[in-house]
Amino acid sequence: MRLSFFISLALFFTACKKEAAPTAPATDPVTANASILKAGLFQNGPYGTVMGKAEIWKDTTGKYEVVLDSFSTNNGPDLYVYLSKEKMPVNFIVVGKLKSISGRQSYALSDAPDLSQYTYVCIHCKAFNHLFGWAPLP
Repeated sequence: MRLSFFISLALFFTACKKEAAPTAPATDPVTANASILKAGLFQNGPYGTVMGKAEIWKDTTGKYEVVLDSFSTNNGPDLYVYLSKEKMPVNFIVVGKLKSISGRQSYALSDAPDLSQYTYVCIHCKAFNHLFGWAPLP
């Protein structure tokens, strides 16, 4: 009885384990025919160290992208990029799962965001609701 309990417990904890973000540097290409609308430097959050710049780009066809340039962060499980209305994301758009803990990376947005409302790019651990860092978009 005890053995089956411990086996079940071990399976439960290993099945729920979240993977850390990839460590190989991202090298997304420079966006063609686009211009930067907003940019800001990352600040450290309570659970991480984040460096680099967050940018919002718009191309000539009206498509938007969030670009992390010269980016690096410490690793963690279940890291996501959010476009948020506040530093600690409560009202946010999920931009995507973090591609890598370093390098230049871009994320296409499906809709045009209201950049007067969404004024932060956040690196956030979804599983534990931990803010790794944020960049203001003045």
